[in-house]
Amino acid sequence: MATDSVVKSIQDIMRQDVGVDGDAQRISQMGWMIFLKLFDASDRELELIRDDYESPIPEDLRWQNWAADEEGVTGDDLLALIDEDLFPTLSELEVDKENRRGLIVRSVFEDSYNYMKSGTLLRKVINKLEEIDFTSQEERHVFNDVYEKILRDLQSAGNAAEYYTPRPVTRFMAEMVDPELGETVLDPACGTGGFLVDTIEHLRRKGVDSVQQRDQLQQTIRGIEKKPLPHMLAMTNLILHDIEAPKLKRDNSLAKPLRQYGPSDKVDVVLTNPPFGGTEPEGIEMNFPQEYRTRETADLFLALVFKRLKPGGRAAIVLPDGFLFGEGVKTRLKKTLLHEHNLHTIVRMPKGVFAPYTNINTNLLFFEKGPSTDEVWYFEHPLPEGYKKYTKTKPLQFDEFELEQAWWDDRENEDFAEYAWKVPIEEIEDRDYNLDIDNPHEDDEEITDPDELLARYEALQEEIAETRQSLKTELESALSSTI
Repeated sequence: MATDSVVKSIQDIMRQDVGVDGDAQRISQMGWMIFLKLFDASDRELELIRDDYESPIPEDLRWQNWAADEEGVTGDDLLALIDEDLFPTLSELEVDKENRRGLIVRSVFEDSYNYMKSGTLLRKVINKLEEIDFTSQEERHVFNDVYEKILRDLQSAGNAAEYYTPRPVTRFMAEMVDPELGETVLDPACGTGGFLVDTIEHLRRKGVDSVQQRDQLQQTIRGIEKKPLPHMLAMTNLILHDIEAPKLKRDNSLAKPLRQYGPSDKVDVVLTNPPFGGTEPEGIEMNFPQEYRTRETADLFLALVFKRLKPGGRAAIVLPDGFLFGEGVKTRLKKTLLHEHNLHTIVRMPKGVFAPYTNINTNLLFFEKGPSTDEVWYFEHPLPEGYKKYTKTKPLQFDEFELEQAWWDDRENEDFAEYAWKVPIEEIEDRDYNLDIDNPHEDDEEITDPDELLARYEALQEEIAETRQSLKTELESALSSTI
């Protein structure tokens, strides 16, 4: 069975349905159906290995009891079953807080929708999906690659592109941070779960064999995502990777005041690609100390990472060029980053890695909580020969990170001199904490590429807008304190 052809057939069927409009809705429609079928397969496995296990889904609504028969309910009866019974029941599932699998089902269906209007086409989709056997570990692992392709399709699904980080990036960052089994790993803006999946795969390559080790892995991988579509896709992603009850919370990580985080909230590792270039709702910045108040999402997430890392904890975060040269709140964040953390590495990525979400150049920052920074190493990731930028048809590949991997523990090696350079903290301080430092081994060239000029202009405009907002916030705070 070719699972990729099955998924393509499902997408073709959905295109015939008047209720499904665009890539994002097709992905969402497939998402809840794949989740429910996968959850049912997981239920059946747990029933075999646990005498006391009981599915949180009512028996008549389990996938195997209404969907698995290809000659089963169809047409208007199928639509009624899904719209009037399945969704209302699962979205309001009554389970106690100890029933994690029940809570997962409820959280997925609270904000999911059945977009399809034709019960006949819906039955065709279900029958196609039945060609995939999720009770087979081999078939499930094959489907992982197909599911990743579904997630990649988010890159062309309008605003949904922000929820997907290219897997070469998530895998590279996870491998360089190198989480150990037993360490808590958090992505506070987890999107579709790429960083968490690559952490799981990284740990399994190192050896997760015993029941105790598998339980440890289950308990220590954590994510938070505020939007329902990526949350549902991330939940499915982790279950596909044999996480029985993923610890994924649907919430806005920035909505809780930083002062309320205590020792029990701290984690060993943070891996994240927070949304950047956008702003948070008015008032969110009041959850942060005065010096960090801004509505720039990425800046607030960096402040959150500072708060949630344990002493000695490690982090890797994706940030745009605007953070490196920005002033105001960004300068204060960089002071904290450099004086209370060891910012040991910045990998400067070329343009196109995150297109079409953004054409702005991005950076991968790696740091530890304490001691302070003595020097920052930079590595400029080169484009493949003949490329001007990455595109949808010529995306970044994981093996292109072999240069960085070879250099990582051999940084003084002259073989890497054209890509790597280090800057002492004193020089950064003299630059007023401007981290936008070009490769000294390259000749200065005038920028004539329109895309590059536009990206720099957009970054500058974002910085100006953020500075204005920051000044406004500070002024309002000052005025309110004098009244």
